[in-house]
Amino acid sequence: MRNAHANNVSKIYDQHFSFPSFLIVHSPSRAPCFAPFYNFFQGAGASQKVFSEVIARNPHRTQSINIWSAVCFLFFSHFFLSGKKMVVKSILYSAEPSSSNLAETPCLIIGHLNLLRNAVPFDAVKVKLGDFVAPDLYREAVDKLNPGTTADIIPLYLNKAAVAALPTKCSRHNAPSQPHAFYNVLKGWNPPEAPVGDVSESHIVIVCFPQDVLSLGCAVARAFPLYSAKTGSVFAVKAVQDSANLLPTTPNRNTRTTADTKESRVIVEFIVIPNISASEEFAVDRAIVRRSLDTISYLADGIRLAARIVDTPPNLMTTTALVKEAQQVAQQVGAEILVIKGEELRDRGFGALYSVGKASVEPPYLVVLSHRPKDSQGKKLKKIAWVGKGITFDTGGLCIKTPKNLMCGMKRDCGGAAGVLGAFQAAVRSGFDQELYAVLCIAENSISADATRPDDIIYSYSGKSIEINNTDAEGRLVLADGVAYAQKDLRCEVIIDMATLTGAQGIATGRYHAAIVTNNEYYEFLAYRMGKITGDLNFPLVYAPELHFSEFHSAVADMKNSVANRDNATSSCAGLFIQSHLGFDWPGVWVHIDMASPVHAGERATGFGVALLAGLCANYSESPLLRGLPQIADIADKFSMVSTPDFSGPLTRESGINDAIRPPLQ
Repeated sequence: MRNAHANNVSKIYDQHFSFPSFLIVHSPSRAPCFAPFYNFFQGAGASQKVFSEVIARNPHRTQSINIWSAVCFLFFSHFFLSGKKMVVKSILYSAEPSSSNLAETPCLIIGHLNLLRNAVPFDAVKVKLGDFVAPDLYREAVDKLNPGTTADIIPLYLNKAAVAALPTKCSRHNAPSQPHAFYNVLKGWNPPEAPVGDVSESHIVIVCFPQDVLSLGCAVARAFPLYSAKTGSVFAVKAVQDSANLLPTTPNRNTRTTADTKESRVIVEFIVIPNISASEEFAVDRAIVRRSLDTISYLADGIRLAARIVDTPPNLMTTTALVKEAQQVAQQVGAEILVIKGEELRDRGFGALYSVGKASVEPPYLVVLSHRPKDSQGKKLKKIAWVGKGITFDTGGLCIKTPKNLMCGMKRDCGGAAGVLGAFQAAVRSGFDQELYAVLCIAENSISADATRPDDIIYSYSGKSIEINNTDAEGRLVLADGVAYAQKDLRCEVIIDMATLTGAQGIATGRYHAAIVTNNEYYEFLAYRMGKITGDLNFPLVYAPELHFSEFHSAVADMKNSVANRDNATSSCAGLFIQSHLGFDWPGVWVHIDMASPVHAGERATGFGVALLAGLCANYSESPLLRGLPQIADIADKFSMVSTPDFSGPLTRESGINDAIRPPLQ
């Protein structure tokens, strides 16, 4: 790190450790025995110059370093620079920083560089840092922050306090709030547990513009997943222990030690810097009020619910277990629930969904959660359906996935239904003034003597016949029945389906952006803008059914279920297959969200889609924060971060918004 980093480390050693300052060296080449520890420091997030200054204070000691010093350094590195990663049980949101003791409560201060430098003096964060960090040290650290296309972080006090700046480079297809960089900082931040007490608490202070509150608040939820089967903490396996399908190998809660049962929680506190040109009517300048924080909390709960469902292994998150999750949400928000199971699906005409799930020992389900406003009598309400693909595990069926490693991670194929369920929970809790339906198409695509075969012909709920030419193209089959039900039985005017549908989505729009296919240009643009505001990024694919639907031509049925040519807009075609069961001349709004890649980051689920669905239907929310999202998008577009054409110059915001900043909200 730069000089501020090294000076800080030097002061920490002087104040807290009796062994001499030879523990930090210029580089591994100056003291080869320290190369492993130097590398360890780098792995923990330190930069290459973290050792550069302290040795200068005692240069004569470098030749006398011995094994004992190495042991001491290893002790320090292990116990003071690497906290034990726990599952965070709860995330709480606050409108302003609260007083805390840094010795017991680690704190991360994070925001855009111009705000940290120009709008957040030391006095604004003194309640978090106390006497552990001197004002000059804090100011020097902020001045030394140097983010570019990635974030930069500088420790302030051991690994208990740090300040981080988000990237200053942002292209027009990224979210100006930089939620993905924010997520990466949080994933790498590893504060220690509280040494005493039953609760281990960490604080995150977010410095941001009003329009960034929602996306960064949601990014916190994505960074702290709920599910883990690691046996280090009882809370880590709580999701397993609460399951009706408890494994015999699950650790017994009664045998865990007191240390293992420590609860971990994160407190998120905002310092909001209003936009200089925002009017008094600008909804987000009033965002940090109790109700808006409740909305962010509801979205966070929905995101973590969706991520937990996707992260849970398929031997636990079976089709029946996913139905129980839906029943719990319905009970929590007071929604009606309809469950159609197994053979009843076949008997009622859901031939596509039934054909996918009939080979599994776990039955397929169609689950419908219904929200109708209590004071809706006599009012004409819009009917909106969110339809989610819920394949709890996908072997590919008889067209089995090959090579074998393609099957790993297929527990995530329920990501669409998980996102719909989490979004439904958040939307209803926030208040929704129209009729809202969550339609979950749940099945396991397995193999048995009863499995659907290539060449089979099935009939969907729309009445159309489908020739199966790929049993691994099962998601579109279950969604076909789901959207047809939303149209025929629920009489919905807006139908939005979401699914981990095609591997080609990652090729078309990448790991971070979902793909949008829709018959409505307004909703296409709305989805793109809401993605930038909520952090659930997306980008439209071509919509040309007259050019592409012929890929599904069948000589013996209304259509096949997979394309003839895999080099002809396959992700768009997959969406068109779903729309065909509504009819291409259907006058309603249909939006398809393919989120096969952004459903996860590495090996963890992201809860993608929860915030996006809430944003797409923000006009129908009773939450001031959600209802103001279209206006937020207008302001964010006006003041969006833009880079110079060669992407090498300094980042600016239009109209001088970086240079003219109001004081923080009181």
